[in-house]
Amino acid sequence: MAVTRAQQPVVTTALPLPVRSRLAHPALLLTGILLVALNMRACLAAVSPMVGEIQRSFGLSATASGLITTVPVLFQGVGAPLTPRLTRRFGTERVVLGAVLVLGAGVLLRVLPSVAALYAGCVVIGVAIAVLNVSMPGLVKREFPDRAAAMTGVYSTTMLVGATMAAGLSVPLEHALGGGWEASLGAWSLLALVAAVAWLPQVLRARAARDGAGAVGAVGVTNPTVAPVRPIQGIWRSPLAWQISLFMGISSLLVYTLVAWMPTILADHGMDRGEAGLVFAFSNLVQVAGAFLVPLFAGRMTNQRALAVAMALLNAVGIAVLLIAPVPGAWVAAVILGVAQGGSLGLGLAFIVLRTDSAAGAAQLGGMSQAVGYLVAAAGPVGAGALRQATGGWTTVLALMLVLTGVVAVAGWGAGRDRTL
Repeated sequence: MAVTRAQQPVVTTALPLPVRSRLAHPALLLTGILLVALNMRACLAAVSPMVGEIQRSFGLSATASGLITTVPVLFQGVGAPLTPRLTRRFGTERVVLGAVLVLGAGVLLRVLPSVAALYAGCVVIGVAIAVLNVSMPGLVKREFPDRAAAMTGVYSTTMLVGATMAAGLSVPLEHALGGGWEASLGAWSLLALVAAVAWLPQVLRARAARDGAGAVGAVGVTNPTVAPVRPIQGIWRSPLAWQISLFMGISSLLVYTLVAWMPTILADHGMDRGEAGLVFAFSNLVQVAGAFLVPLFAGRMTNQRALAVAMALLNAVGIAVLLIAPVPGAWVAAVILGVAQGGSLGLGLAFIVLRTDSAAGAAQLGGMSQAVGYLVAAAGPVGAGALRQATGGWTTVLALMLVLTGVVAVAGWGAGRDRTL
């Protein structure tokens, strides 16, 4: 049951867990977090400009080609609930390192000359990103308890920077490396390797701390001080947890649907395909500002209801512009949707740290909200494509998306209350 911060009971019998550990110098820790965050969207965005070449290389149908981008999103939802168990057993530091290495391996697997390897790599990438998605909010909650929302904005912004960078560099990398789409996509495994090397000091310090504080028995403790922490009981029955999950899920569905189809929507209404691509790229760039600023505002507010509803309304306005005047209003829609989509991502991640009172709780809520969120989001691109094929246009798709922004507003109104799980 959700309670206000003032009403929270003091619990002294729960399992003691480590408080802020400061595993290494703050600059080294921040560098590791940012390099890990760069990887969390880059390998997904890098494949989008290459889908046509992959399709021709393997002779895939349009539906099979769509699965290249859908499968990782689906398996982000499947893998998310497993992460809290992994972090409890092995410690967050080792889990993050393992996930980054697995992500790099998935990137290499995806470029092997086999359709089976292509999709297996997509599965591995999705699961690895799921583990990172769930681990990072808990880590930020633990290491930056007084600035958790601001730090969430920093790493969510870094994720989008990585995605923008990857989308923009994929084709130039293909030309520079001269190895086709395989070389271009495979090169992103090097970014994962760099992140793993930068993160290794955290794992080594965590191991030394565990050995030096065996009585505590917790990975990642350099300070033996512990604090009693309530586990979240019955999280899957909590209305607040479901409101956060629905806010994240439907917001993500809107994002992934437009990621898959926005350039096509504009082109189908008569816009030049080159300009449609520029509009889409510009919208992605604007997302960076939304992802950075919205969590900063969220951390300064007692409740975030107005902010959540504002993000839903901006999504609604942007989609309405695409519905009413797709070509004349394309650039306006790009700005509005960029702020709304980036801001919704940052706010959804901020909810995970603001609505929990411990790193373990953040991991639990992250596991649930991202499991629900990505499973819902995976239906967006496929469903929109099927609906467009059935109706012969985009009007029904955009109208349905407009209705869903109302659901986002209702869920965000509940998620933004000053309550913790």
